[in-house]
Amino acid sequence: MITDILKGLAITLKYFFKPKATEEWPAKPHKVSPRFRGRHFLARYSGGQERCVACYLCQKVCPAKAILIESEERPDGTRFPTRYDIDMIRCIFCGFCEDACPEDAIILGNTLEFPTKSRAEMIYNKEMLLALAPEGFDGKQSPEKDSHAPHAYQKPQNNFEGKSCGPKVEKR
Repeated sequence: MITDILKGLAITLKYFFKPKATEEWPAKPHKVSPRFRGRHFLARYSGGQERCVACYLCQKVCPAKAILIESEERPDGTRFPTRYDIDMIRCIFCGFCEDACPEDAIILGNTLEFPTKSRAEMIYNKEMLLALAPEGFDGKQSPEKDSHAPHAYQKPQNNFEGKSCGPKVEKR
């Protein structure tokens, strides 16, 4: 029994003199993984037009039902969201909305902390989401070009161009 106590004290003394693993937050911000999914924002094209076309895919795919979209039609026949709300209290930050969006309009950034004073402030509307885009972020590229090229805030995708996923077939 005494040997067990001495072994325990030896472990305590071993770690007592080592540098502590305490993080000095908020003086030093937390390090986040490159794949981290944080606070959402809505992207715009480089011309300033918002990317969202109100297709409702993000709303349908959200498992927490945290997204609410209402839309109208423009004179040219395209739709745009008049209301785009995300309830950040309900959101589970799964990234399904980002993956489902065909225009890459909704992006989960790398902001870890976003404190508020009330629960009402945790419901982000369209104007807030558009304003949260990082400084200098203007979307990936203009709408005339391919809208599915990866951008700096998107997870890298596997690229299978030129490779077959099925069995090899010999050409004759």
